[in-house]
Amino acid sequence: MAIDSRATKSADNTFAMAQYQFDQAADRLQLDTNLREILRTCERELTVHFPVKMSDGSIRVFEGYRVQHNIARGPAKGGIRYHPAVTLDEVRALAMWMTWKCAVVGIPFGGAKGGVVCEPKKLSTAELENLTRRYATEISVLIGPDRDIPAPDVNTNAQVMAWIMDTYSMAAGHSVPAVVTGKPLSIGGSEGRAEATSRGCLTVIRETAKRQGTALPGQTAVVQGFGNVGAPLATFLHELGVKVIAVSDSSGAIFNPRGIDIPRLSRYKSETGSVARFMGTDPLGQAELLELPCDWLIPAALENQITRANAPRVRARVVVEGANGPTTPEADAILTERGILVIPDILANAGGVTVSYFEWVQDLQSFFWDEDEINAKLDKLMTRAFSAVSAIADRHDIDLRTAAHMLAIDRVAEATRTRGIYP
Repeated sequence: MAIDSRATKSADNTFAMAQYQFDQAADRLQLDTNLREILRTCERELTVHFPVKMSDGSIRVFEGYRVQHNIARGPAKGGIRYHPAVTLDEVRALAMWMTWKCAVVGIPFGGAKGGVVCEPKKLSTAELENLTRRYATEISVLIGPDRDIPAPDVNTNAQVMAWIMDTYSMAAGHSVPAVVTGKPLSIGGSEGRAEATSRGCLTVIRETAKRQGTALPGQTAVVQGFGNVGAPLATFLHELGVKVIAVSDSSGAIFNPRGIDIPRLSRYKSETGSVARFMGTDPLGQAELLELPCDWLIPAALENQITRANAPRVRARVVVEGANGPTTPEADAILTERGILVIPDILANAGGVTVSYFEWVQDLQSFFWDEDEINAKLDKLMTRAFSAVSAIADRHDIDLRTAAHMLAIDRVAEATRTRGIYP
């Protein structure tokens, strides 16, 4: 099997991977050279180094980023992650993917992303708040309800968003709830936001099963990453009669071929902080988890999990990308050749940013919808996006990732073309 040399070069660099995916779709679209030049680069990149007072009285300097890839279709939108492996190239890639994700589901946002290089699990609550507030102050030159709206991502949550919202509001002199999404309900958060990414994944799984003429009850699923996305999705699948046979988190992986009791596992993790040693399961290597035979493999952790090295051993029928960038371009080619369907991240996990859009709209108008209405709107948009991407894939006889990128890039290119180049 021939592997594109550009895919090989992108294997160790997340932003190169994002650009490679862009180039593949741009080739198909026969995109104008000038538009390619604009859309394959990021518009704004901010790197900050800021001091934080620690609980023992010492001062530590942390490094953080905020990147805006494109704002042709509206304000920038994207999460903030806290992780020791955060890099500027990773944030660039995530910002680009956010642009395409928003365009795929048709919401009026551009793409952004942020991150701080840290290990949040080793920080006290006070240290985490100090870090968040100082980071928010540093990036306040970019963020705002009509400019750039952050949200939770890896190792950040509603409380972190509350601290950012409060910090920004104190500087403004009045409350600005629309500056972030994913907030607690008490300060302008939206019903349904916490589980939105998982519900969006569930919609594309349901629509894929319909398209394939199969019934979900009795099928098997493996979930890598029993966290903000993976845990609710595992619960939804369990409720639909899908056997979740293996899950993992940062502490390890567990396996039961007869299916794991997901509600009990969720309670166990809330009590112990991990899935390891859950009763009735066997321990499993993290690498082994991705190679189990199953109907649905859902990588919902970090990037670069399915690579050229392990793709030949993946035995799932469908890979659903709950995480951003879990499959490298080399692995994509291998999975496609082997007949394994991949539902790409910019479609599969777009539910989170879709309900973030709903939250932003509700904050701006100070009028809120109930959870049933939120979930119905989400399902409608995700179903429509899945149908549009599938139609392009069928028409051009291509994989879903290229089809999703073609749809998104064409929409952003049209907005850029219509607005023109300033001055």
